[in-house]
Amino acid sequence: MSQDILSTETNRRQLQQIIAGLSDGVIVLDPDQSILWANDAALAMHGVEHVSDLGANARAYTKRFALRYRNNHVVPVDSYPINRVARGETFSDVLVELTCAQDQEQRNWVHRVRSLVLADSRGEPESLVLIMDDVTDWASAEHRFEKTFSANPAPAVICRLSDLRYIKVNPGFLEMTGFTRDQVIGTSTYELDVLEQAENKELAKQRLREGATIPQMQAELRMADGSGKQVIVAGQPLELHDQPCMLFSFVDMEPRHKAEVALRQSEERFAKAFRLSPVPILLCGAGDQVVLDVNEAFLDTLGYPSEQVLGESIAQIDFFDDKNARTRLFSALEKIGSLDRIDVRVRKKDSELIDCAVSADTVNIQEKPCYLLVLMDITERKRTELELVSAIEEVMKDASWFSRTLIEKLANVKSVNSPRLPSVSFTDLTARERDVLGLICEGLADKEIAARLKLAPNTVRNHVATVYSKLDVHSRSEAIVWARERGLFAGAWRNKGQR
Repeated sequence: MSQDILSTETNRRQLQQIIAGLSDGVIVLDPDQSILWANDAALAMHGVEHVSDLGANARAYTKRFALRYRNNHVVPVDSYPINRVARGETFSDVLVELTCAQDQEQRNWVHRVRSLVLADSRGEPESLVLIMDDVTDWASAEHRFEKTFSANPAPAVICRLSDLRYIKVNPGFLEMTGFTRDQVIGTSTYELDVLEQAENKELAKQRLREGATIPQMQAELRMADGSGKQVIVAGQPLELHDQPCMLFSFVDMEPRHKAEVALRQSEERFAKAFRLSPVPILLCGAGDQVVLDVNEAFLDTLGYPSEQVLGESIAQIDFFDDKNARTRLFSALEKIGSLDRIDVRVRKKDSELIDCAVSADTVNIQEKPCYLLVLMDITERKRTELELVSAIEEVMKDASWFSRTLIEKLANVKSVNSPRLPSVSFTDLTARERDVLGLICEGLADKEIAARLKLAPNTVRNHVATVYSKLDVHSRSEAIVWARERGLFAGAWRNKGQR
């Protein structure tokens, strides 16, 4: 054996001993493309145990292992790193995804590969070396980031800090701005400046230069059509492909801005309608019934100054003539949420009484439930009705045969025009009060009722007053209508009709 050959073999053994324990994978080929040796790290990166499992040469290797680029395109056989180094090429940082054809589970590895050509003393290639890093974990993490970044509905872009050019953009940003991917990727932050209209632009620019976190701040982002959109922008530094980058994320404030404008316009319309309405309107809290606001018509109609109404509870103002009616009104409102044209009697500041039809509904003011009460003055209508009833009663004194038809007509009118609050039923009256009501329906006067029931006239008057209060009526004719509406004292009606 010649001295040169002996020296070469010695050098190879020494080189193999040095690199055997390295974490980098190393495969050594002969210039004739045969695979001479591989360290344990290289074998593990291919999922094999012996050098022979890699194949006898570069051609056999390409049949045993399938390679793809990171974009999932198949690596042509001529471009396999082992074939490139076999041709004497030197290269670095080639990323390939490798699958072993013999692995039934189809496990994948990701290698970052570089080549090394060792020459002899004459400059001829003596050994061809492939050096590879197992970057599978890094690639897997990057893949998860890529999927998360693309799937994130929040608009986002990533710029490289070394040259401030955008290297990634997600669909959310493209959809929000109207830009295409090609219009963003590779563009400088000077051309597409996402911080140009930021409320604290100087701080944001300084943080970008320093590669530090950019706090959330309002900004106006330029759209593809030249218009602007209100957003919240923030920046977060990160490492991507071993390069320092800045992740810009955005919150589209346009829907919120439109909702705020619509809400403000709605509130303005409500306020104008509230103020300008000629009908008295009152707004109070649902829980405590404290008056929050009233319109001018309310103050003018009831004669109160605003300082004696605002901030006071309805009970303290005490403008409902009948406390029981007030209690029933708000109890009904609490149960069903709204009321339509309920007859109540209201006391003005000067103690004058007026009849009102109250309509009410539940509204939310600044997320607080409130009651909106609309009071329609029906005093004139009530007066006309009472005058009509009085006239009918006067006629009935001499034409009792006419009474049943008139009372039925009057009952129909009352039921259509005057909705009432839920009130007491007939069973809520005492036995004596029922007797008194029945005799009223027969058309008897107080003295006649006293004689029939053998009671003192004052006692009868007290019973009649109690019946009026419980039924929320104000005259004998209204009491008769109340009973007729409920089909009470049918015998009394028949007897009255036969008089």
